[in-house]
Amino acid sequence: QVQLVESGGGLVQAGGSLRLSCAASGSIFSGYTMNWYRQAPGKQRELVATITTGGATNYADSVKGRFTISRDNAKNTAYLQMNVLKPEDTAVYVCNAHLSWSLDYWGHGTQVTVSS
Repeated sequence: QVQLVESGGGLVQAGGSLRLSCAASGSIFSGYTMNWYRQAPGKQRELVATITTGGATNYADSVKGRFTISRDNAKNTAYLQMNVLKPEDTAVYVCNAHLSWSLDYWGHGTQVTVSS
């Protein structure tokens, strides 16, 4: 079992930055691929960024060059550094830990609002 708690969301002006954190507890964090998803009102959930156990990363085209995902296995924490934020980045950002179809865990999310 893995428990995930996100933090770091808030209100920021366009062009600003935020760093989201996802603190994990309850299992071997380093064995999980970590994902950040986001969901805006009226839109489908979108996979924003992924970091594997080996540190390989992947990003949605909409955030490439602006967002950086990272992980600190010693702290059982994943991060999402978000720079040059745009109003269209406004969403609830949710952390996911994935090992298999049966070992797949979600946080409750943190709201990010970008004003124009």
